[in-house]
Amino acid sequence: MGHQFPFIPFSFILFLFALPHQSVLCKTLKRDVKALTEIKASLGWRVVYSWVGDDPCGASHLPPWSGVTCSTQGDYRVVTELEVYAVSIVGPFPVAVTNLLDLTRLDLHNNKLTGPIPPQIGRLRRLKILNLRWNKLQDVIPPEIGALKGLTHLYLGFNNFKGEIPKELVTLRELRYLHLNENRLSGKIPPELGTLPNLRQLDLGNNHLVGTIRELIRLEGCFPSLRNLYINNNYFTGGVPSQLANLTNLEILYLSYNKMSGIIPPGVAHIPKLTYLYLDHNQFSGRIPDAFYKHPFLKEMYIEGNAFRQGVKPIGFHKVLEVSDAEFLV
Repeated sequence: MGHQFPFIPFSFILFLFALPHQSVLCKTLKRDVKALTEIKASLGWRVVYSWVGDDPCGASHLPPWSGVTCSTQGDYRVVTELEVYAVSIVGPFPVAVTNLLDLTRLDLHNNKLTGPIPPQIGRLRRLKILNLRWNKLQDVIPPEIGALKGLTHLYLGFNNFKGEIPKELVTLRELRYLHLNENRLSGKIPPELGTLPNLRQLDLGNNHLVGTIRELIRLEGCFPSLRNLYINNNYFTGGVPSQLANLTNLEILYLSYNKMSGIIPPGVAHIPKLTYLYLDHNQFSGRIPDAFYKHPFLKEMYIEGNAFRQGVKPIGFHKVLEVSDAEFLV
């Protein structure tokens, strides 16, 4: 005997089909709509022309605004990511961004933003990625960034920041990537940065920083996860301390174009994963220990522009090491 199914009106089926669609179209939080509307009013035409409609998270017949990502929280949608980069935004940092309190990613890199980062940036407590590199931002790096406890990626390179590196950054225990390169930062690097347990890349190249490596790594057990250290093109003095060998995860050490001197201790050759070593254009002397030439992973060693003994030779080919943007955001 076959199964018999009750008759279901076609109109009722249509109603059921429409229910999930309607549930998705919950309202966007007014706070976020107001903030994005203010940002839209302050940006150039390249962004505005693609931001159509009154709801940045999209409406039934319109997609979300380009570069805006939303998620549902209860009965509302909130903006969780804002990525508006390489579109020639001109003018001051849009303060209304700091009203998007659910942001986890803010990416405004490669624009023409000017002026300071407002101290209200500290309100974005859920932020994990802050990418403002390749702009024309000025003034000091606001210490309020230290309030962003969940931050894993901080990219402020290629701007015009001045002053010292704020000590408040040492509270960012989740930080993996810290790029402050190509600015006008001065003073010493806070050695407390070495206590950040997850820091993998520290790029402070092309600034006006002073100090010694010995001061930077003076704290016991410092930089436990550090893979890449860039302090090139600064005003570092002193020598390369043998304690540098304690940074056992180090792969790239970039010391070029400083005022460092002394001999290179053999212990540094025992950093197990060392792959690229840049010593060029300093005042180093003596000879390169044989252990460097027997290192199983060392591919390139730049030594020109020093006072090494005659006969000392580099390792590998001298080619520029380029890292793509995709390799930063992991």
